[in-house]
Amino acid sequence: MNMIFRPNQPLALPSDQDATGRTFDEAEIALVAEVLRSGTLTVTKGRFGKSFEAEFAYTLGANHAHFCSSGSAAVHCAIAAINPNPGDEIITTSITDMGALTPILYQGAIPVFADVDPHTGNVTAETIAQRLSPRTKAIIVTHLFGNPCEMTEIHALAQAHHLPIIEDCAQAFLATHANKPVGLWGDLGCFSLQQGKHITTGEGGIVISNNAALARHVYLFINKAWGYGDPNPDHYFIAPNYRGSELQAAVALGQLPKLQGVVQARQKRAAQLTELLTGIDGIETPKIDPRNSPVWWKYPLMVNPNHIEGGAVGLAKMLKEWGIASAPRYIQKPAFRCQIFREQKTFGDSRWPFTLARPEAVDYSAERFSGTFDYLERVLVLPWNERYTEEHVEYIAHAVRECVNTLTKKS
Repeated sequence: MNMIFRPNQPLALPSDQDATGRTFDEAEIALVAEVLRSGTLTVTKGRFGKSFEAEFAYTLGANHAHFCSSGSAAVHCAIAAINPNPGDEIITTSITDMGALTPILYQGAIPVFADVDPHTGNVTAETIAQRLSPRTKAIIVTHLFGNPCEMTEIHALAQAHHLPIIEDCAQAFLATHANKPVGLWGDLGCFSLQQGKHITTGEGGIVISNNAALARHVYLFINKAWGYGDPNPDHYFIAPNYRGSELQAAVALGQLPKLQGVVQARQKRAAQLTELLTGIDGIETPKIDPRNSPVWWKYPLMVNPNHIEGGAVGLAKMLKEWGIASAPRYIQKPAFRCQIFREQKTFGDSRWPFTLARPEAVDYSAERFSGTFDYLERVLVLPWNERYTEEHVEYIAHAVRECVNTLTKKS
């Protein structure tokens, strides 16, 4: 196609915040209606939650899957399953959503932030190894934007130190590394069904595992640690109610058969955009390990501020004139710069569990995170969803090229 685009005639892009960028149709409507007609909305009595768990486990190739109320709840359940003692350390990434971090604190453990690859934003075996200590209880990896971490190396590192891995796959449905789905490299895999994810129930989450004991703990943690179906059930340990509802599960069942098509559409259009943007001075398209098959929750560009006036922020501002709502920096600051970590704002004035931490575990000096600061300075996150057409991608590419031409610094 040879389209001519102008910024005063912006092309409306599909949005994952409404029907233009989502895949809802009569399938979800029929399933939700069936739930309502049944009158049973709780997953403890209904069949839709159980059906979604079984179908999701089959889709990923997992032995166990447990549905819960959010992606954050999924991460919390996984952390609870490894059962850290107060003061134990869990290595995680400096670039992630707070919902993947506060569960560590709620379980009395200390988040220890690893630096990231400055080209992908992902933790690596090397950056994780730099944070290991005798107190390390587990490793959490986040597959940022649906581009998998180097799980071969990370898995080998974890095995050598006898450490469990929790995979945060909220942005990485069906992504693979070395032909193996993410979520199965570790001991527990956590997924989010929030509004903008590959499939959605508005809010929701699911945890997969091939470890029966860990999966059992996840199930109990979702259900206030009540042993439904046990000969003599009790509340076995402290745990919340993290159950989803039958209504959410019905939507999830309607969404799940579409997942493969959603992923393929995102991959096809991402490949198209990469081809159109390759070779633009000052712009770096996503770095992909040849062992990876990313699934593109969003599409991250790296912007060279030495070449482009204003860097990622300047480019984002100009793209807004084209109707493209991109996000420079993705998160405005590393997670450890947020007040909860900066001032250790936890339970009352106690600062607990930070009071149990080694000084090095809470050392957030900038020089320890060169990859993090480099990545956040240069990344520009483009919106992405499965409803993008060839025309949409050409429009985005044209806008980026025109804006870069305008912002290129003159020598």
